[in-house]
Amino acid sequence: MSATSRAVAAVPLLPEAFTPAARRALGRADPHLAELMRRVGPFRLELRPLHSPFAALAESIVYQQLHGRAAATIFGRLCERVGKGPGFTPEALLATPDTALREAGLSAAKAAAVKDLARKTREGAVPTLAEVRRLSDAELIERFTQVRGIGQWTVEMLLIFRLGRPDVLPVDDFAIRKGFMLMRGLEESPRPREVLEYGERWRPWRTVASWYLWRSLDTPAAQETSSVAASRRPQSPQARRSKPRTSSSVTGRKSP
Repeated sequence: MSATSRAVAAVPLLPEAFTPAARRALGRADPHLAELMRRVGPFRLELRPLHSPFAALAESIVYQQLHGRAAATIFGRLCERVGKGPGFTPEALLATPDTALREAGLSAAKAAAVKDLARKTREGAVPTLAEVRRLSDAELIERFTQVRGIGQWTVEMLLIFRLGRPDVLPVDDFAIRKGFMLMRGLEESPRPREVLEYGERWRPWRTVASWYLWRSLDTPAAQETSSVAASRRPQSPQARRSKPRTSSSVTGRKSP
């Protein structure tokens, strides 16, 4: 086992690992975050169990760019055609005709992505549940992003909401950057690199900081600020059509 893997095994997972001491450490490292934590309140990250990396990633692919209720319906139809629970396997999905996947509601791109996921799982490129539990965050991102349609953000959502990894900062998430902008009183949304560099002070609890940035958008002050900014800033048709990448904890979509 590599040094990074051993380090992951030694780190307690969230939310059990979150203690007042961790919150105090974040507060000392960043007065802006300390004020934000005070306004938002207790840390209440809810984890979903991970029984199968294959099934979890297949669900994540289905949910991409869709609202929660529509995605849940499509994933339910997919399970009806492939298999429910333990029956949802790479072999069962590969044996399912593409026409059946399309009838379930998957686009051609998503059908190709779940088939690629099934093939790579069967070939061993996608780690097993036992491997997932001992591999580092960076190793999991490297392995999972080999699958068509799986990017770093999707893996980061799995690391946070399924595995409870304590030190994940998904800077490609639009809501993370918006929360950071409001926390720091910035006039424009920061670049991902800016948030990543600033977030170094939050280690080894960047997941906790991320959760507070997401939840900060639910506070009355944040909503009022956003409403005032939106009323003052004209939005182009291109911006209105765009779909920024946003965490399920903010949008209400089921987390990966």
